[in-house]
Amino acid sequence: MTGYVMFRKDRLGRRGGGVILYIKESIQAYEIQLEKEAECEEAVRCNIVTGNSTLTVGLVCRNPSLSIEENEKMHNAIKEVSKRYCIILGDFNHGHIQWTSLQSTGREDQEFLNLVQDSFLSQHVLEATRGENVLDIVLSSQKEFVDNVKTCEPLGCSDHNQIYFNIKVKGERNRKIRYRTFFTKEDIKR
Repeated sequence: MTGYVMFRKDRLGRRGGGVILYIKESIQAYEIQLEKEAECEEAVRCNIVTGNSTLTVGLVCRNPSLSIEENEKMHNAIKEVSKRYCIILGDFNHGHIQWTSLQSTGREDQEFLNLVQDSFLSQHVLEATRGENVLDIVLSSQKEFVDNVKTCEPLGCSDHNQIYFNIKVKGERNRKIRYRTFFTKEDIKR
């Protein structure tokens, strides 16, 4: 997309899938890598320069048939990223969590809910994103980072609703450096 920087990680071993994150070119951003035990298959993270600090934005697509090892890596990634100012979003496929009451019925869902609570993350999506389930979520380390969350109709042939929200942090735009030659009378030969 013109005017945006793309960060992506394709699904390995089969056609289609993966994650892609676009950040406006005018926003200073760079991709980051995590420790090996936290590097997930379908996740991408970048830091956005926000004034005197950075905001880590992570995008995740958790396959419901994820191996125990990959699920643990994803949990490690969330633990590592949540120690910073962060927003983590994506399709987590934890459909049995009741986010309004913070209750769950499945073991994996309860483990994920415990992880979110233990990492002091706020979850902002409360409306269903696929059928009657909240599968797509937005987590943040500071509740005030995310504002005006809206769930809208699916885009194209997707069976997941779109989620729109505002990120409320002070950003710093990329600055173009201009060099100007400054001549004084001494620089000019007569």
